[in-house]
Amino acid sequence: MEWENQTILVEFFLKGLSGYPKLELLFFVLILIMYVVILLGNGTLILISVLDSHLHTPMYFFLGNLSFLDICYTSTSIPSTLVSFLSERKTISFSGCAVQMFLGLAMGTTECVLLGMMAFDRYVAICNPLRYPVIMSKDSYVPMAAGSWFAGVINSAVQTAFVVQLPFCRNNVINHFSCEILAVMKLACADISGNEFIMLLATTLFNLLPLLLIVISYSLIISSILKIRTSEGRSKAFSTCSAHLTVVIIFYGTILFMYMKPKSKETLNSDDLDATDKLISMFYGVMTPMMNPLIYSLRNKDVKDAVKHLFSRRFFSK
Repeated sequence: MEWENQTILVEFFLKGLSGYPKLELLFFVLILIMYVVILLGNGTLILISVLDSHLHTPMYFFLGNLSFLDICYTSTSIPSTLVSFLSERKTISFSGCAVQMFLGLAMGTTECVLLGMMAFDRYVAICNPLRYPVIMSKDSYVPMAAGSWFAGVINSAVQTAFVVQLPFCRNNVINHFSCEILAVMKLACADISGNEFIMLLATTLFNLLPLLLIVISYSLIISSILKIRTSEGRSKAFSTCSAHLTVVIIFYGTILFMYMKPKSKETLNSDDLDATDKLISMFYGVMTPMMNPLIYSLRNKDVKDAVKHLFSRRFFSK
């Protein structure tokens, strides 16, 4: 493909696993299976949280939002990635890339904030159980969830708007599976220090502050659990937050490893993304949303009981 010497690009080329057709076929099958599991698992959680009146609580309202978020997040990139695996022409339009950047960043930011809200919910439930119905009333948890979505949309809109205004020259090869905002920024033939500063502020505000809230919440939760005298009481208290804590560890652990591990100058200046980074990126984008419903169903008695109740009502009510 030949490009004229201009600053306006019509499309980008997504490198992904180009040059490895056998790997592309393997990843196509694996990711397709994972995507189906994501849709079924998270869709089921949303369904039971709506249909079962016992799950009409703040915790499961947040969980329903998280499941819907995971479906939206994966749907912004996985379908196009699957198509590119089977297509010889692995391109995406400039406008399509901008939409993908916006949706991906919005969903990712929203999930960070939402996990922080869920941690606060668990803190109130365990450390202030008598005041829980008052503090986490519908007038509180609905705005908290809505605020998470609003924060994600605003952050993504601002950052995407700054990126699409950058001038892009001949290099239109994105060394990624999708239009990840950092990968697109590196293609600009202009100073991106301003964009990087905005991204740093956004990361601090929407990623690290929720993480700080999670750390503080669970420090207080653990302190409160250790004060319980009976082992049965401690086990019951911890079981109410173990699923969320597991999800947080997987989600933030992957982010921290992916973006904060030390890189050599050769890696930073190279156009080739390390194979390990691509695998971690794939894990972050697919594995975490797939595991969330499994974690919450396997480690949560309420969800198990709700599933059994719905199935028994469905098959034995006739």
